[in-house]
Amino acid sequence: MLSCLTVQDTRNVYNATATDPEIIRQQLECLAADSPIHAIKTGALGNAAVVDVLVDFLADHPEVPLITDPVIKAAGGGDLADEVLIDRMKGRLFPRAEIITPNGIELALLGGDNDEARSALNLLATGCQSVLATGGHGEGEEIINTLYAPDHEPLHFYIERIGGEYHGTGCTLAASIAAGRASGLSVRAAIAQAQNYVLRAIRHALKVGEGQPVPDRGIPWEN
Repeated sequence: MLSCLTVQDTRNVYNATATDPEIIRQQLECLAADSPIHAIKTGALGNAAVVDVLVDFLADHPEVPLITDPVIKAAGGGDLADEVLIDRMKGRLFPRAEIITPNGIELALLGGDNDEARSALNLLATGCQSVLATGGHGEGEEIINTLYAPDHEPLHFYIERIGGEYHGTGCTLAASIAAGRASGLSVRAAIAQAQNYVLRAIRHALKVGEGQPVPDRGIPWEN
């Protein structure tokens, strides 16, 4: 379902408006009454009221894994969350999420520190179950995605860096993790499968506009 309607292209996001939270509530209740929900992934949420509706729904469905891509800014710099929404995500949504998947910029903003590990630990201290710090915006021959959680040392996932900037890699990763969890994979297996899928989607990226190429999400899950 669409929680936020945007005006965007492959270069930037220019405007956004949240879907009526009551419509989202009705959609969630309608879907849950008709078919089982095995996982939920969130992206741009629009406003704090949408967070409240989602968290209230999840309170009645504690078994459903929630994967949260904490979308704050578009790759082109456009804002997708105000301070009220950010505070509500940190206070209500993140503690319910099984994993949040911030990129380096988002992690620094949310955790209040430019050091990845310190920022992730700051978020864990506020109640986050786990933080997957994604390394796509870094440098080096490999992308390093690091899973931080209270019950184990940081766990690193390594994947080849293709180079360049792509439109939608973060949401593709989070959605792929959610798909893995929905199919019964463990958190670690879901992350490993998801990042391999994103790598192949980037290798086949589509140049559809004047801005960043778009990962080809139509590729099969396996080679």
